[in-house]
Amino acid sequence: MKVAYLMLFHRDPMLLKRAIERLSSEDCGFFVHVDQKSNIAPFSAITGDNIFFCKRRIPVYWAEFSTVEAMLLLAQEALNSSANYDYFVFLQGSVYPLRSGGYIERFLENHRGWEFMDLVKMPAPGYPLSRIGTLSYPSRMPVRRFAARTLAKVGLLRRDFRKQLRGLEPYAGHGYGWALSRHACQYLTDFVTANPYLVEYFQKTYAPDESFFQTILGNSPFRPHFHRNFVYADWSAKAAHPAMINEEHIKFFAAQEKVWVEDEWDSGEMLFARKFSDDRPDLLQQMDEMIEQKEKCLTHD
Repeated sequence: MKVAYLMLFHRDPMLLKRAIERLSSEDCGFFVHVDQKSNIAPFSAITGDNIFFCKRRIPVYWAEFSTVEAMLLLAQEALNSSANYDYFVFLQGSVYPLRSGGYIERFLENHRGWEFMDLVKMPAPGYPLSRIGTLSYPSRMPVRRFAARTLAKVGLLRRDFRKQLRGLEPYAGHGYGWALSRHACQYLTDFVTANPYLVEYFQKTYAPDESFFQTILGNSPFRPHFHRNFVYADWSAKAAHPAMINEEHIKFFAAQEKVWVEDEWDSGEMLFARKFSDDRPDLLQQMDEMIEQKEKCLTHD
């Protein structure tokens, strides 16, 4: 099982380095995009035969299409690799594994043919149709962006998304982590190339990383093979962002042989968790110790 990890970072080089060390094997590769707005120097010490930093870097802005662009860039680089990867695992910053790289590779081997991405048909809780039906300008258009925020509040920027999506039913889901088989990932990039109208539409959509890929794949032949993603996030505070991982979370992870979650996205095993940062190396050390302990238990079994 050959796995390509597609990693989007703008900070936390130590987190990236440790995650790569924890996941690395002879059968995986790491494709990393560092936000153009960030200083690349702190990442320069992260090297290896299976580590590839994108030479082309773009400025990535939260909830804008630039996130999708960076993700597509990573996916295409990995697809073009001679390594011929079987699965493509996308991780958006601040994510750390809950299990070893070998365990994750075996998991994907045992679930070969499954696609792991949160997917729900819109409208749905947290994903109203206004998400894709309201015009939203990117940061590179500051004047229009400012004016649009005011106009959107009074419903003057509505778009006929059904007409412009040309028959595609809109889908949505979390964009911070997913895993696709090679066939699904190739289908995705081919569809984008063949249908530039979709890029044009989503370039002016709020948080398109939570609907662009999902809409393409939700209307694809791969739809029956989708399962929830395997990235743990604590949304219990119902805030705009998930909670930072702390000691209590790690106790929760360690108490279970398999970290299992059951929520509105269905049930499934979690293989990664967010959010971590370089500010708490002690938590990363605790995670490493937990992973090693679970590996020992597997060996003894």
